[in-house]
Amino acid sequence: MNFFHPALVGKHAVVTGGATGIGYAIAQALLVQGVKVTITGRSESNLHTAQQRLNDAGLMQTIVMDVSDSASVSAGFSQAVERFGTVDILINNAGQASSASFLKTSEAQWQQMLAVNLTGTFLCTQQVLPAMLAQSWGRIVNVASTAGLKGYAYVAAYAAAKHGVIGLTKSLALEVAQKGVTVNAVCPGYTETDIVRDAIANIMAKTGRSEEQARAELAAANPQRRLIQPEEVADAVLWLCSPASASQNGQSIAIAGGEVM
Repeated sequence: MNFFHPALVGKHAVVTGGATGIGYAIAQALLVQGVKVTITGRSESNLHTAQQRLNDAGLMQTIVMDVSDSASVSAGFSQAVERFGTVDILINNAGQASSASFLKTSEAQWQQMLAVNLTGTFLCTQQVLPAMLAQSWGRIVNVASTAGLKGYAYVAAYAAAKHGVIGLTKSLALEVAQKGVTVNAVCPGYTETDIVRDAIANIMAKTGRSEEQARAELAAANPQRRLIQPEEVADAVLWLCSPASASQNGQSIAIAGGEVM
């Protein structure tokens, strides 16, 4: 991180799914900027580990919350605001991915992908938007995926949900364009996270390929022939949260080494 934005000091950010992977990297980047950070997630143990690792980085708190459950979301944001005040920055990062051929995708699997990846973004955004509009400033960044910009075989439900996140991003951005709030999305390609590690394990189990071969198969989608690092996504998100990005609104920025143009 080679830049510092004094205007972010003291602001309050909520990072959903912030205990691991991309969310953790984003939370860490914001803490370095002097932002008060609330990390949410479903796993209390993961949140506890993140708290221990990040406690010295800045002022933070963790809250157990399921983004697909409206009651849990309402309670979680109430708790976040009670300690750190109005949410100035929302990072909708919580997500899940599952793989199956279209005909083997169950309705339950379909609904789960929509609930976590799309409805969760909707519910969390509704919690923070009124206060952002009232103060005429806010930053909402949705962590989508290159799957929201193109199709991938065997992840129809996930891709549909991420396409929905991008549609929501564009529509809401137009609603708030003159109100001091920006809404953008970042779309990482295959990134070095638990989700990708699970995908690698799945490829190994189904094809008999080695870990190195499975990893290379995923990396091959990136013209740079590598997996994206969580910190690279965090840097893009941090810029979208800064005053320097005020003209960026409704954008879906691919972080994928040229995979999507």
